[in-house]
Amino acid sequence: MSQEQPMKPQMGEEAQEHHNNATAYIQEHKDLSIKAMDNIETSVSARRAATNEPSNGGQVGGKSSQQASPLAAEAIFERGNITIGEALEATALTAGSRPVDYSDAAAIQAAEVRATGRTNIVPGGVAAAAQSAATRNARVARDDDKTKLSEILAEATSKLPADKPVTRRDAEGVIGAELRNDPNLTTRPGGVAASLAAAARINQINQTPHSQSPHSQHSPSPRNKD
Repeated sequence: MSQEQPMKPQMGEEAQEHHNNATAYIQEHKDLSIKAMDNIETSVSARRAATNEPSNGGQVGGKSSQQASPLAAEAIFERGNITIGEALEATALTAGSRPVDYSDAAAIQAAEVRATGRTNIVPGGVAAAAQSAATRNARVARDDDKTKLSEILAEATSKLPADKPVTRRDAEGVIGAELRNDPNLTTRPGGVAASLAAAARINQINQTPHSQSPHSQHSPSPRNKD
């Protein structure tokens, strides 16, 4: 079965149906694995330690909070919040060896759009690179010769002109993009949608007073591919 190009425009009832599907998957799959949340936390902690980035003070990834998406009132960087760029970089660790396909490219584009607040992709950015990789990979026979997710997402934060903490709405949008561009209407275990869902849950827990450890709570997660 052929795959549609990333982020195919949708209108009316079709767009509403895909939105409902993404929301339904989030509601139905509440058992986000401890491993997924561990992967996100480990990746982000290691990256911040390596780059000596502040965990507070209005900056994440070297970008001022004033540069965050103008469409997102929640884009106030608080201690512990995981950004979209960081969640994308975590995907490079959890699913980095997999070839980029159209569903990955669509999810990455949805994530970039939500991070930047733009309606179009950034020239030379992470979404543009993912689209090019997916198109190329579709024409390559051997998996060993295909561009892998790690090659696209390893430095995702530096390729985003703006970044913001991941919210549940961000995760829903990315899940929907990945689902509708997959021929089986599923998402990758440890993939872009899964990483955004894990990051959104961790952020939600961190913002809850007297919250429990993320490992003691369950989280919405996308339906996984076999």
